[in-house]
Amino acid sequence: MVVPLPPSSQAIFYGVNNPFLRKGPKGFKEYKTLKNGNMFVRVDLPGITIKEAVKVSLCEEKKGVMAFVNAPKIHKHDSSHRIYSTINSLMCKRCKVVGFTSQVCDGVLRLVLTPTVFNRRDFCSSRAHEFPNASDPNNPSLTGRVLEEHPCRVKGSSMAYESKRLQNGSLYVRVDMPGVPKDRFTVSVRDGRVTVTGEAPAVSHDSGGRFYSGDVALLETLVTFRRRWIKTIAKNGVIRLIIPNLQFAFVLILDCTPCQLILVLHF
Repeated sequence: MVVPLPPSSQAIFYGVNNPFLRKGPKGFKEYKTLKNGNMFVRVDLPGITIKEAVKVSLCEEKKGVMAFVNAPKIHKHDSSHRIYSTINSLMCKRCKVVGFTSQVCDGVLRLVLTPTVFNRRDFCSSRAHEFPNASDPNNPSLTGRVLEEHPCRVKGSSMAYESKRLQNGSLYVRVDMPGVPKDRFTVSVRDGRVTVTGEAPAVSHDSGGRFYSGDVALLETLVTFRRRWIKTIAKNGVIRLIIPNLQFAFVLILDCTPCQLILVLHF
């Protein structure tokens, strides 16, 4: 039998925004003032697809940028689709956002906001342009035992891990690892544990790359388990696994003919 391994509340998480994060910037959002005075924002929205599926616009008073995102239900076993909504506003009372650019890549939305331009004598200090939330992705307060729900989630799962027992005994697992391209995910099986890792390179003005790793399931079977038996779907900063129930397959083997045995072992 295959048993899900949801993140334990007894652990000390490197980043309380994601239990699988092991290295790199923490937090669902990252803010940075660029040298040219523009403001950079990284927002993790795992599951978002192409840029056209994200509606980004200036707030009514032009004090920031708002984004509305509909992340579709990619797999039939997902609990539901997810909807995100986020507003990123300037703290400075004098400045307004006069323009922005947006980029969607591997479940991450990145924005560059252009505030009002002043002459040198009247230019606002970068401190006045700070955002209302903490902008340091390495802040120690982002480490702890209690995992945080995604603050931008309006509908759907708010956590990075989801599992579901299927009718045939297999286990379905969804793991969010925003920023990881589909070719940077790795699934391995060792000592009965199914482990997923992912490497997210630094993109645009990110303060650094990120590394994710964690056990997602435990195999309680005497049958030697092959990695190729696990079906994986990696897309938009999310990896989904279907891990078969080999205990059921092992029972079938006992009554198989030689030809049937070959079929079972290669299912």
